[in-house]
Amino acid sequence: MNRTIRRAAVLSLLLVLALLVRATWLQAYRAEALADDKHNRRNTIAQYAQPLGDIVVAGSPVTGSKRTEGSDLAYKRTYTNGELYAPVTGFSSQAYGATQLEGIYGDVLDGTDNRLKSPLDVLTDKQAQPGDVLTTIDPAVQKAGFEALGDKKGAAVAIDPKTGRILGLVSTPSYDPSTISGTTDGDAWQELTGDKDRPMLNRALRQPLPPGSTFKLVVAAAALEDGLHSSVDERTDSPSPYTLPDTRTVLENENKSAPCQNATIRTALQYSCNNVFGKMAADLGQDKVRAMAEKFGFNDSEQDVPVRATKSVYPADMDSAQTALTGIGQFDVTATPLQMAMVSATLANDGLLASPHMVSNVVDADGDTLQSYEDAGSERIVSSATAEQLRSAMVTVVEDGTGGNARIDGAEVGGKTGTAQHGENNSKTPYAWFTSYAKDAETGKEVAVAVIVEDSGAARSEVSGNGLAAPIAERMMRAALK
Repeated sequence: MNRTIRRAAVLSLLLVLALLVRATWLQAYRAEALADDKHNRRNTIAQYAQPLGDIVVAGSPVTGSKRTEGSDLAYKRTYTNGELYAPVTGFSSQAYGATQLEGIYGDVLDGTDNRLKSPLDVLTDKQAQPGDVLTTIDPAVQKAGFEALGDKKGAAVAIDPKTGRILGLVSTPSYDPSTISGTTDGDAWQELTGDKDRPMLNRALRQPLPPGSTFKLVVAAAALEDGLHSSVDERTDSPSPYTLPDTRTVLENENKSAPCQNATIRTALQYSCNNVFGKMAADLGQDKVRAMAEKFGFNDSEQDVPVRATKSVYPADMDSAQTALTGIGQFDVTATPLQMAMVSATLANDGLLASPHMVSNVVDADGDTLQSYEDAGSERIVSSATAEQLRSAMVTVVEDGTGGNARIDGAEVGGKTGTAQHGENNSKTPYAWFTSYAKDAETGKEVAVAVIVEDSGAARSEVSGNGLAAPIAERMMRAALK
């Protein structure tokens, strides 16, 4: 054999060996990574090869599956009352992926979760029958909030204070996930993602905004727990109007005739006195107010229900004037409706915060539990005495103060209104807030609700927590107590 042929043979052998090594490496070491790659079409085909499992509300599925035509993706997702439940379900799209419960439990809903497989399925790699996700949502509460918000831009959250079960999670404007569930829904997708009102944004969980005067409950809790004030009926040292520390800026009250000078915490909540809570926050100092806010859940970047909520923020590194402004829920304080519902739920539950959650169980095709969230646990945030006093003051707000539109005959209802500034120098329409709780002594039922109305189309002079947000909370609370 001449030298040229020999060299060619050796080179060919080396190339064959390299090919064998590469094939072995791909099959033995990279197989799992390639199989899981998001660009692997086989994964999408497997995901939609059979009808998906369902997301269930009060025993009835609010999702379904529909056979497709002319596609290698055999089934696509459908939704019942899609706009109503979109903040709960999210969407499952053959083209754009999945979000919220659809995304978190995607492997259970499409049958690829290993917990669904029998030993034989594991050996044969057969796809199992899909499981279901059972939610804590009460359809009556959800519908009441959705209909009450109507064409307003806003959100609402209702929680069972004792268990942490989320009974209602509403965000408007909303959208129907069915319109983007297939592979040819590009026009609908562009319309939704290009809408300036952002209907796909879950405002209940992911739109933190200044909470305004609803944050005064947190400041009051800090003052009572710290001992700055021993009772909601103890008079404070609060000049009216109040000048922010080290400035000439005067913190005015909306109601100039309200008895806010040196008012008690009860009276200050009843009339929403800015001077009292601005000075209270400054007297406590930013560290004590922040510590109380964080006990309620502010600054928690891992607030999962199980959908992750955007962090509500109590700021750091402020001067005394800025700290005073946080006392009325302004400066850089932000909160989601979930967060403010947690505040009211804690006070309703004697100072204990039950971990909020909107999934009770994840089950297999036979209904056997794979994962349970029913015992979510609770944590003491404030003393029972502090919670009792603040509940009493919140009842005064509803019975004789700024929250009268939340009254429910035959039930104990407590609440706090809020109107938060919006835009530079408050140039835009303010946000209207209401956070509350209701208890029915006869049935033992109770609920905590927080509502924000970002934009109602009303004139600026007509925007108030009592006028816009409290009626929505009242309808949700009434539905929960039935």
